[in-house]
Amino acid sequence: MKTTGENYSGESEITMEDVQNLVKKKDEIEEQIKAYYDVLEDQGVGVEEPLIDEEGYPRSDVNLYQIRTARHSISCLQNDHKAIMVEIEEALHKLHAREKAKREQDETEAQGEAMEQQVTLPPPFARVDAVTQGSPACGAGLRVGDEVIEFGSVNTGNFQNLQNIASVVQHSEGKPLRVTVIRDGQKAQMSLTPQRWSGRGLLGCNIVPIHR
Repeated sequence: MKTTGENYSGESEITMEDVQNLVKKKDEIEEQIKAYYDVLEDQGVGVEEPLIDEEGYPRSDVNLYQIRTARHSISCLQNDHKAIMVEIEEALHKLHAREKAKREQDETEAQGEAMEQQVTLPPPFARVDAVTQGSPACGAGLRVGDEVIEFGSVNTGNFQNLQNIASVVQHSEGKPLRVTVIRDGQKAQMSLTPQRWSGRGLLGCNIVPIHR
């Protein structure tokens, strides 16, 4: 019986379906081996017993052709079984190795992206320490803990004090401002429109400077 070594020993990518097909072939081989052992059992002989009588003549109480055929087939099938077990082991090893390499690559890429973002993000100049429910700031998506790197025309490079932000807010009532923050290490952008609401001020949040 010819095994499938040439299909799985090359550089082609091993899939779980390939492994399942090999296992199916293994099961088929085991069924055939069992069937031939059943033939020997029916004849009352094993794999090694002599087929000649005490006087050296071929035994007449058994079907010699059936027994020889079964023994030869068992020997060939057992070799096939060993070979396919090696193929299954190698296929599983390649499959697991590829999955591990992909997982490590994904982790490396994720770390690289995180490091790249940390390097390119400017340092924040202010932090949001309170956001009132139902306020313009709340509606825009600002959250407590957000670190501000851009508030309208105010950014890390030109920020001096909170009066800068207050001035931008006063001159932008009813106009959307682009606000950029760092949240959980990631950059997040939102549109915040200063406007009258049921609470104090035009934003409904409290921003404190970050001293460096």
